[in-house]
Amino acid sequence: MFSDTEYELLDFGDSRKLERFGELILDRPSPSAEKSRPVNPAAWSEATLRYERTSRTAGKWSPKKAMPKSWPKSWPLSFAAKQFSPFQFELRLTDFGHVGVFPEQASNWSWIQKQIARSERISGDRQLKVLNLFAYTGGATMAAAAAGAAVTHIDAAKNVVSWARKNAELSGMSESPIRWITEDAQMFVERELKRGNQYDAVVLDPPSYGHGPKGEVWKMSQHILPLLRACAELTEESRAFVLFSCHSPGYGPAEVEALLADAFFGHCQAGARASKLSLATKSGRTLSSGVVARWP
Repeated sequence: MFSDTEYELLDFGDSRKLERFGELILDRPSPSAEKSRPVNPAAWSEATLRYERTSRTAGKWSPKKAMPKSWPKSWPLSFAAKQFSPFQFELRLTDFGHVGVFPEQASNWSWIQKQIARSERISGDRQLKVLNLFAYTGGATMAAAAAGAAVTHIDAAKNVVSWARKNAELSGMSESPIRWITEDAQMFVERELKRGNQYDAVVLDPPSYGHGPKGEVWKMSQHILPLLRACAELTEESRAFVLFSCHSPGYGPAEVEALLADAFFGHCQAGARASKLSLATKSGRTLSSGVVARWP
């Protein structure tokens, strides 16, 4: 997990959240904090940078404190689970208000590693093949590789795939069995089915809306069920686990669980379980951060 010195949710409210990444304190939008009120107003004055949207898809970071002359363009963050090697992220400020990691995914990375360890105990020495779709900067990829799996990492953005490869290099995983592919998720899965390839596990964290490398349009409401069904076919021979996380409005635990169960098992009572993803302050306040459905 992330240690308290690496990451902390300090406060949230009025559609914003205040987070500390190492020594950097960021004040940025959070739609899920719309109905909350900040409880520690003084903490917000300590923010290093504030992000404001200038359009639906862009924005800018503004300093809230005097910045050092040699401000780094990137800074590190590490993730560690008890029985596996830690791995590293290179964080950067992006035009979208992101920094290259979603801390609420940390519990999913731990779960992935536990599933790989469990499956390897059952299957013996056979190395599991994991497919990571919409793989972003590689958190799930590195978690799976650190646990001993061979991973195929798919993302539609070439620069993000390069960023993920850099994270793997920083984590000492340059020689790990990871395939780095810039591709539309649906098209890649369909091609793998035509090739007769199979995987033991699939992880996917799709956006609400996006584009493939050749302009292919992705809409969660339109494309997620066909993709999940294709993933079910891709793992039907030796399925070890499935993880499907979602951050789209209108998709709660019941909807996400039903999608996964229906696509993979044809009904809604097949052992898939969904729950909310969240972040918590030290005082115990929780900020909703999406939904995840897992099988088994």
